[in-house]
Amino acid sequence: MLVSLHVKNMALIEEQEVAFGPGLNIMTGETGAGKSILIGSLNVALGAGSFKDYVPEGADYALVELVFVTENRETLERLEKMDIPVEEGQVVISRKYQNGRSISRINGETVNQSLIRELAAGLIDIHGQHQHQSLLYPKNHLRILDEFAREDLGDKKAVCQKNWEEYRSVCRELEEALAEDADRAKQIDFLHFEIQEIEDASLRPGEDQELEEAYSRMANSQKIMEALSEARQFVGAEGGAWELAGRAARALGSVAGYGKELEDLQGELMQVEDLLGDLDRGLASCGENFTWDEEEFYRIGQRLDLINHLKAKYGKNIQDIFAYLEEKQEKLNRLTDYENYLETLRQKKQQLKERLCRVAEEISAVRKKHGKILAETIRSSLQDLNFPDVQFELDFQKLEEPGPLGMDEVCFMISMNPGMPLRPLQEVASGGELSRIMLAIKAVMAGKDEIETLIFDEIDTGISGRTAQKVSEKMAVIAGTRQVICITHLAQIAAMADWHLAIEKRVEKGRTITGVRRLNRQEQVEELARILGGVEITDAVRLNAGEMKDMAERTKKY
Repeated sequence: MLVSLHVKNMALIEEQEVAFGPGLNIMTGETGAGKSILIGSLNVALGAGSFKDYVPEGADYALVELVFVTENRETLERLEKMDIPVEEGQVVISRKYQNGRSISRINGETVNQSLIRELAAGLIDIHGQHQHQSLLYPKNHLRILDEFAREDLGDKKAVCQKNWEEYRSVCRELEEALAEDADRAKQIDFLHFEIQEIEDASLRPGEDQELEEAYSRMANSQKIMEALSEARQFVGAEGGAWELAGRAARALGSVAGYGKELEDLQGELMQVEDLLGDLDRGLASCGENFTWDEEEFYRIGQRLDLINHLKAKYGKNIQDIFAYLEEKQEKLNRLTDYENYLETLRQKKQQLKERLCRVAEEISAVRKKHGKILAETIRSSLQDLNFPDVQFELDFQKLEEPGPLGMDEVCFMISMNPGMPLRPLQEVASGGELSRIMLAIKAVMAGKDEIETLIFDEIDTGISGRTAQKVSEKMAVIAGTRQVICITHLAQIAAMADWHLAIEKRVEKGRTITGVRRLNRQEQVEELARILGGVEITDAVRLNAGEMKDMAERTKKY
């Protein structure tokens, strides 16, 4: 669950720590008090919003921090794989804005936004003011059904996705092969030419490096000989380092008997003398063996020109040229044995399609089985939300070709009045009805996932009276199994609060500031009276508010 929200320098909020409790958390306040700032701050921290929409002009610092305590197994395993330490299930997500840049952290470890969004999906579900409109798109109906049937579906969808990708890959290969048929003879001739050109070169692995080194040595032969000669002058000529080291060794030899230190130094000088002698002989040998052959120099140059020509056409090195040769030989074999190649592809395509269809049919069977259960469960949940005569079904249509999600199209069908036929949900439901339908679906799905916190931002749009009471009761039911945070303008919903927060706007030193405080029971009644009474709050309104709170508490007991 979400334990706390810490906001600093976001719109009208200078700094505010908001604590949340278990059960139903209600947030109320006058229009414009800053309720949207809190939801916006949540979205910013979770990577679904931007600081630029909230940081006051001229400010160079802002912070949003969320503290969760979770038992969600998948979330904890994911954090463990990321090497992010977690103590007693506490997950702290923070995002800081400073000097035009933002930094996100989980438990103090810097992470990217995509990782936070991925993690947040297992911690919290935010239902915004317009999210119910997602029900207008049938593709979301299929997603809801699959989530409902997730346990029975197992890995079937992942297998279907993999099979579809393999099937599409073979389809593309077959299409390309058929397109090649028109100029197959021309391609065969060209492939013969390229293969022959590479094979005639008789390349060896690493040959280009060897030749480049030899060519460079020969091209710089005069410079090399001059350097060897000069080096021998310093090392082996009269008065050179070899002769001087020998003199030094003999000079110390005359006194080496007077102490071990002098003996050791003489020994080192003798080793240096031997090394310099070896070096002089090496320099002499290198100079004697270094030859210049104009014919060989020309041959190496011609060979390098050929290799570089092949590199320009077929690859940046000899290994790439060999890989290119192998690829073209395979293609030539395909084109010369074209009919067998096409037949092999056609057979492979058919086999993959059959395999794809099998798993798609298995998925479809699971969906249809759970579709009946889901439809009945949603219908019952809708009746609880003051749709007394509602009918609800899932309409299945089979796709012409199976896709990555299977072979089903699913549409929610609904009738909200007696005698009216079932019609697609998107054609008949109003905005307020969609809000209630989404709440009914959330209530049904609450038992199907491990998300511990649900947030409803003004889900009460377009409802009142008995319907509002039903909505409040449904929220209380959901809050019995997980934390629910709800922003509302309706007294019926606010009365159900287990934890009531008031969002208030005040003026300090000429500046408007938003604050949040938790209400005790008497303050809750006063807040309900404010919602009910409008401008003037009478004793009768307060009495009504108190009765509403008492009734809510009685309702939650049963």
